[in-house]
Amino acid sequence: MENTTNWLIVNAKSGSNSDAAVKALYDACAERGLSIAKQISFPDEDLPDARALESANVARLFIFTGDGTLNAAITKVAGWGGEVLVLPGGTMNLLSVRLHGEDTPLEEILDRVACGAVKPVRPLMATCEQGEALAGLLVGPGTAWVNVREAMRDLDVAGVAQGTSAAVAETTTGPKVRLIEPARGHEEGYPLIEITPSDRGMQVDGYRSDGAGDLLQQGWALLRRRFREGPHERLGMLDTMTIESCAGDPIEVLIDGEPATLGPRAEFSVAPCKVDLLATDHGF
Repeated sequence: MENTTNWLIVNAKSGSNSDAAVKALYDACAERGLSIAKQISFPDEDLPDARALESANVARLFIFTGDGTLNAAITKVAGWGGEVLVLPGGTMNLLSVRLHGEDTPLEEILDRVACGAVKPVRPLMATCEQGEALAGLLVGPGTAWVNVREAMRDLDVAGVAQGTSAAVAETTTGPKVRLIEPARGHEEGYPLIEITPSDRGMQVDGYRSDGAGDLLQQGWALLRRRFREGPHERLGMLDTMTIESCAGDPIEVLIDGEPATLGPRAEFSVAPCKVDLLATDHGF
Protein backbone atom coordinates (compact mmCIF):
# COMPACT_ATOMS: atom_id res chain seq x y z
CA MET A 1 0.00 0.00 0.00
CA GLU A 2 1.11 3.55 -0.76
CA ASN A 3 1.47 5.76 2.32
CA THR A 4 2.83 8.93 0.72
CA THR A 5 0.80 12.10 0.14
CA ASN A 6 -0.01 12.49 -3.56
CA TRP A 7 -1.39 15.47 -5.45
CA LEU A 8 -2.73 15.29 -9.01
CA ILE A 9 -2.61 17.84 -11.85
CA VAL A 10 -5.09 17.51 -14.75
CA ASN A 11 -5.91 19.71 -17.73
CA ALA A 12 -9.31 19.45 -19.40
CA LYS A 13 -7.79 20.65 -22.69
CA SER A 14 -5.24 17.83 -22.84
CA GLY A 15 -5.90 14.96 -25.21
CA SER A 16 -6.88 12.27 -22.69
CA ASN A 17 -8.35 14.44 -19.91
CA SER A 18 -12.06 13.77 -20.32
CA ASP A 19 -14.15 13.48 -17.15
CA ALA A 20 -14.41 9.74 -17.78
CA ALA A 21 -10.62 9.40 -18.15
CA VAL A 22 -9.96 11.30 -14.92
CA LYS A 23 -12.53 9.16 -13.06
CA ALA A 24 -10.89 6.02 -14.47
CA LEU A 25 -7.54 7.30 -13.19
CA TYR A 26 -8.96 7.79 -9.69
CA ASP A 27 -10.48 4.30 -9.75
CA ALA A 28 -7.23 2.75 -10.94
CA CYS A 29 -5.26 4.54 -8.22
CA ALA A 30 -7.72 3.47 -5.51
CA GLU A 31 -7.51 -0.16 -6.61
CA ARG A 32 -3.75 -0.02 -6.09
CA GLY A 33 -3.75 1.87 -2.82
CA LEU A 34 -2.48 5.09 -4.42
CA SER A 35 -4.56 7.77 -2.72
CA ILE A 36 -4.84 11.29 -4.17
CA ALA A 37 -5.14 13.99 -1.51
CA LYS A 38 -5.77 16.95 -3.82
CA GLN A 39 -6.51 17.67 -7.48
CA ILE A 40 -5.34 20.81 -9.31
CA SER A 41 -7.29 21.52 -12.50
CA PHE A 42 -5.06 23.62 -14.74
CA PRO A 43 -5.51 26.27 -16.16
CA ASP A 44 -8.51 27.12 -13.95
CA GLU A 45 -6.23 26.68 -10.94
CA ASP A 46 -2.61 27.75 -10.62
CA LEU A 47 0.13 25.15 -10.85
CA PRO A 48 1.75 24.45 -7.47
CA ASP A 49 5.33 25.48 -6.78
CA ALA A 50 7.94 23.74 -4.65
CA ARG A 51 7.01 25.75 -1.54
CA ALA A 52 3.33 24.79 -1.79
CA LEU A 53 4.18 21.12 -2.12
CA GLU A 54 6.64 21.21 0.75
CA SER A 55 4.23 23.01 3.08
CA ALA A 56 1.57 20.37 2.37
CA ASN A 57 4.08 17.52 2.86
CA VAL A 58 3.44 16.23 -0.65
CA ALA A 59 5.79 13.38 -1.55
CA ARG A 60 4.61 12.68 -5.10
CA LEU A 61 3.01 14.87 -7.72
CA PHE A 62 1.01 12.93 -10.33
CA ILE A 63 0.67 14.84 -13.63
CA PHE A 64 -1.99 13.56 -16.02
CA THR A 65 -1.71 16.05 -18.91
CA GLY A 66 -0.07 16.62 -22.28
CA ASP A 67 3.61 17.48 -22.74
CA GLY A 68 3.08 21.26 -22.72
CA THR A 69 1.40 21.33 -19.30
CA LEU A 70 3.90 18.76 -18.04
CA ASN A 71 6.70 21.11 -19.00
CA ALA A 72 5.09 24.04 -17.18
CA ALA A 73 4.34 21.99 -14.06
CA ILE A 74 7.80 20.43 -13.85
CA THR A 75 9.44 23.83 -14.38
CA LYS A 76 7.29 25.27 -11.57
CA VAL A 77 8.48 22.68 -9.02
CA ALA A 78 12.21 22.93 -9.84
CA GLY A 79 14.25 22.35 -6.69
CA TRP A 80 11.49 20.41 -4.92
CA GLY A 81 12.61 17.34 -2.94
CA GLY A 82 9.66 15.13 -3.93
CA GLU A 83 8.99 12.97 -6.97
CA VAL A 84 6.96 13.62 -10.12
CA LEU A 85 4.98 10.79 -11.72
CA VAL A 86 4.30 11.51 -15.39
CA LEU A 87 1.11 9.83 -16.66
CA PRO A 88 -0.10 9.63 -20.30
CA GLY A 89 -2.81 12.31 -20.26
CA GLY A 90 -2.17 14.02 -23.60
CA THR A 91 -2.30 13.22 -27.30
CA MET A 92 1.18 11.84 -27.94
CA ASN A 93 2.62 11.61 -24.40
CA LEU A 94 6.24 11.82 -25.54
CA LEU A 95 7.62 12.32 -22.03
CA SER A 96 5.60 9.39 -20.69
CA VAL A 97 7.06 7.23 -23.47
CA ARG A 98 10.55 8.35 -22.50
CA LEU A 99 10.03 7.40 -18.84
CA HIS A 100 7.78 4.36 -19.10
CA GLY A 101 8.33 2.88 -22.55
CA GLU A 102 6.40 2.81 -25.82
CA ASP A 103 2.68 1.97 -25.62
CA THR A 104 2.72 1.37 -21.85
CA PRO A 105 -0.87 1.81 -20.61
CA LEU A 106 -1.66 3.92 -17.60
CA GLU A 107 -2.76 0.89 -15.56
CA GLU A 108 0.59 -0.83 -16.07
CA ILE A 109 2.48 2.31 -15.02
CA LEU A 110 0.39 2.46 -11.83
CA ASP A 111 1.04 -1.26 -11.20
CA ARG A 112 4.78 -0.58 -11.31
CA VAL A 113 4.45 2.40 -8.98
CA ALA A 114 2.31 0.48 -6.48
CA CYS A 115 4.82 -2.36 -6.21
CA GLY A 116 7.82 -0.03 -6.00
CA ALA A 117 9.25 -0.85 -9.43
CA VAL A 118 10.30 2.77 -10.00
CA LYS A 119 13.52 4.75 -10.15
CA PRO A 120 13.90 8.51 -9.53
CA VAL A 121 15.78 10.02 -12.47
CA ARG A 122 16.79 13.46 -13.71
CA PRO A 123 16.81 13.04 -17.49
CA LEU A 124 18.64 15.47 -19.73
CA MET A 125 16.62 18.33 -21.21
CA ALA A 126 17.24 20.30 -24.39
CA THR A 127 17.59 23.94 -23.34
CA CYS A 128 17.50 27.36 -25.02
CA GLU A 129 17.06 30.89 -23.68
CA GLN A 130 13.26 30.60 -23.77
CA GLY A 131 12.93 27.34 -21.88
CA GLU A 132 13.74 23.68 -21.44
CA ALA A 133 12.25 20.69 -23.27
CA LEU A 134 11.95 17.20 -21.81
CA ALA A 135 10.05 15.77 -24.79
CA GLY A 136 11.46 17.77 -27.69
CA LEU A 137 12.10 21.06 -29.48
CA LEU A 138 11.03 22.01 -33.00
CA VAL A 139 12.80 24.89 -34.73
CA GLY A 140 11.93 26.79 -37.91
CA PRO A 141 8.97 28.03 -39.98
CA GLY A 142 7.47 24.54 -40.08
CA THR A 143 6.33 25.10 -36.49
CA ALA A 144 3.43 27.10 -38.00
CA TRP A 145 1.59 23.79 -38.29
CA VAL A 146 0.95 23.94 -34.54
CA ASN A 147 -1.87 26.41 -35.23
CA VAL A 148 -3.61 23.79 -37.37
CA ARG A 149 -3.23 21.23 -34.59
CA GLU A 150 -4.81 23.60 -32.07
CA ALA A 151 -7.73 24.35 -34.41
CA MET A 152 -8.27 20.60 -34.89
CA ARG A 153 -8.27 20.13 -31.12
CA ASP A 154 -10.92 22.85 -30.76
CA LEU A 155 -12.97 21.41 -33.68
CA ASP A 156 -12.58 24.76 -35.46
CA VAL A 157 -13.16 23.85 -39.12
CA ALA A 158 -12.57 27.39 -40.41
CA GLY A 159 -9.43 27.65 -38.28
CA VAL A 160 -8.12 24.38 -39.73
CA ALA A 161 -8.59 25.65 -43.27
CA GLN A 162 -7.01 29.03 -42.59
CA GLY A 163 -4.22 27.54 -40.54
CA THR A 164 -3.36 24.96 -43.18
CA SER A 165 -3.10 27.63 -45.86
CA ALA A 166 -0.89 29.78 -43.63
CA ALA A 167 1.25 26.80 -42.56
CA VAL A 168 1.84 25.73 -46.16
CA ALA A 169 2.86 29.27 -47.09
CA GLU A 170 5.13 29.67 -44.06
CA THR A 171 6.79 26.28 -44.52
CA THR A 172 7.34 26.97 -48.21
CA THR A 173 8.51 30.60 -48.12
CA GLY A 174 9.41 31.28 -44.48
CA PRO A 175 13.06 31.81 -43.47
CA LYS A 176 14.73 28.42 -43.20
CA VAL A 177 17.07 27.49 -40.37
CA ARG A 178 20.45 25.76 -40.45
CA LEU A 179 22.87 24.16 -38.03
CA ILE A 180 26.09 26.20 -38.02
CA GLU A 181 27.98 25.07 -34.91
CA PRO A 182 28.87 22.39 -35.73
CA ALA A 183 28.20 22.94 -39.43
CA ARG A 184 25.97 20.06 -40.49
CA GLY A 185 23.44 19.43 -43.21
CA HIS A 186 22.39 21.65 -46.10
CA GLU A 187 23.75 25.19 -46.30
CA GLU A 188 20.39 26.44 -47.61
CA GLY A 189 18.75 25.19 -44.42
CA TYR A 190 15.54 23.42 -43.48
CA PRO A 191 11.95 24.48 -42.81
CA LEU A 192 12.13 22.41 -39.63
CA ILE A 193 14.83 21.04 -37.34
CA GLU A 194 13.81 18.64 -34.57
CA ILE A 195 15.80 18.33 -31.34
CA THR A 196 15.09 15.28 -29.18
CA PRO A 197 16.77 15.10 -25.75
CA SER A 198 18.11 11.77 -24.53
CA ASP A 199 20.66 10.56 -22.02
CA ARG A 200 23.22 10.55 -24.85
CA GLY A 201 22.66 14.18 -25.79
CA MET A 202 20.38 15.90 -28.30
CA GLN A 203 19.38 13.94 -31.38
CA VAL A 204 19.10 16.44 -34.24
CA ASP A 205 17.09 15.81 -37.42
CA GLY A 206 16.52 18.12 -40.38
CA TYR A 207 13.27 18.02 -42.37
CA ARG A 208 13.04 19.15 -45.98
CA SER A 209 10.05 19.84 -48.20
CA ASP A 210 11.41 19.73 -51.73
CA GLY A 211 8.04 19.36 -53.40
CA ALA A 212 4.29 19.39 -52.83
CA GLY A 213 4.26 15.73 -51.84
CA ASP A 214 6.99 16.22 -49.24
CA LEU A 215 5.23 19.29 -47.87
CA LEU A 216 1.89 17.55 -47.39
CA GLN A 217 3.56 14.47 -45.93
CA GLN A 218 5.51 16.57 -43.46
CA GLY A 219 2.50 18.65 -42.47
CA TRP A 220 0.42 15.55 -41.79
CA ALA A 221 3.27 14.08 -39.73
CA LEU A 222 3.51 17.28 -37.70
CA LEU A 223 -0.21 17.35 -36.98
CA ARG A 224 -0.03 13.86 -35.53
CA ARG A 225 3.22 14.58 -33.68
CA ARG A 226 4.80 11.74 -35.67
CA PHE A 227 7.63 13.80 -37.09
CA ARG A 228 9.85 10.96 -38.27
CA GLU A 229 7.20 9.78 -40.72
CA GLY A 230 8.07 12.84 -42.78
CA PRO A 231 11.16 13.11 -45.03
CA HIS A 232 14.20 13.88 -42.89
CA GLU A 233 17.91 13.30 -42.32
CA ARG A 234 19.96 12.80 -39.18
CA LEU A 235 22.30 15.72 -38.39
CA GLY A 236 23.94 14.35 -35.26
CA MET A 237 23.86 13.60 -31.54
CA LEU A 238 25.13 16.74 -29.81
CA ASP A 239 25.57 18.30 -26.38
CA THR A 240 25.72 21.90 -27.65
CA MET A 241 24.90 23.55 -30.95
CA THR A 242 23.94 26.81 -32.64
CA ILE A 243 21.13 27.24 -35.14
CA GLU A 244 20.65 30.39 -37.21
CA SER A 245 17.98 31.81 -39.48
CA CYS A 246 19.16 31.81 -43.09
CA ALA A 247 17.48 35.21 -43.54
CA GLY A 248 18.53 36.74 -40.20
CA ASP A 249 14.95 36.73 -38.89
CA PRO A 250 13.76 35.67 -35.41
CA ILE A 251 13.50 31.90 -35.06
CA GLU A 252 10.18 30.29 -34.17
CA VAL A 253 10.33 27.26 -31.87
CA LEU A 254 8.02 24.83 -30.11
CA ILE A 255 9.23 23.83 -26.63
CA ASP A 256 7.43 20.60 -25.70
CA GLY A 257 4.69 21.76 -28.08
CA GLU A 258 4.42 25.34 -26.78
CA PRO A 259 5.40 28.23 -29.11
CA ALA A 260 8.21 30.71 -28.39
CA THR A 261 10.50 33.03 -30.38
CA LEU A 262 14.30 33.18 -30.29
CA GLY A 263 16.76 35.58 -31.86
CA PRO A 264 18.19 35.03 -35.36
CA ARG A 265 21.00 32.92 -33.89
CA ALA A 266 20.15 30.59 -31.00
CA GLU A 267 22.21 28.27 -28.83
CA PHE A 268 20.96 24.94 -27.55
CA SER A 269 22.49 22.65 -24.93
CA VAL A 270 21.63 19.86 -22.52
CA ALA A 271 21.02 20.09 -18.78
CA PRO A 272 19.56 17.67 -16.22
CA CYS A 273 15.98 18.05 -15.05
CA LYS A 274 15.75 20.03 -11.80
CA VAL A 275 13.39 17.63 -10.02
CA ASP A 276 13.17 13.83 -9.71
CA LEU A 277 10.90 12.10 -12.24
CA LEU A 278 9.81 8.51 -11.67
CA ALA A 279 10.91 6.12 -14.42
CA THR A 280 9.50 2.61 -14.72
CA ASP A 281 11.06 1.46 -18.01
CA HIS A 282 14.21 -0.68 -18.12
CA GLY A 283 15.82 1.94 -20.35
CA PHE A 284 16.62 3.87 -17.16
